[in-house]
Amino acid sequence: MSLFGDGLDAAVQKAFTRPTPKSAGAQMRYLVKQLKGTKAVAQMLRISQRTVERYVKDQIKKPRPDLAARMEREVKARWQPQIRAKAREKAATTGGIVIDTRARLGYTAPIGSTDQDRIRHLTVALPPRYAGLLFDAQERGASDDRLQQIAAEALKEVYFQDGGRRAGSLEDVRFTDIEHLEFDL
Repeated sequence: MSLFGDGLDAAVQKAFTRPTPKSAGAQMRYLVKQLKGTKAVAQMLRISQRTVERYVKDQIKKPRPDLAARMEREVKARWQPQIRAKAREKAATTGGIVIDTRARLGYTAPIGSTDQDRIRHLTVALPPRYAGLLFDAQERGASDDRLQQIAAEALKEVYFQDGGRRAGSLEDVRFTDIEHLEFDL
């Protein structure tokens, strides 16, 4: 489970204009249409092709909990790709992204400053540049650690340095022990 990747996906999913299919049959029909066949869906979900066909015909209505979760995740990953792309583009060019987090934040600074890590609850609007960096890194398959580094750089610039108006000698921000993380566009 990817904390940052899932958080970015959830933020983009708020832009959807229609709800995702809810029933198992509707979800399976959508996946079959997207992947152009029952065989590909069966391989992706790790079930038999015959089971996929039975869901498509509504002969099976209630999937096992693990299969239901996989189906829902795969449908959400493919749902409304144009809306998803527009939301990401808007965040990366004009809108930016809001990060709401409760985590341990600290920094490395010259001797004599108070750089003690402490739990902080922040809700900060990040500039479009950082939204673009986060979404680009996620699309390239970056690890959660890399996404966390990008978020730490953004918090350094926006929260600690206030866009260059203070803490100019700040070197590095530590963003650890994340208790809560949510993104919004």
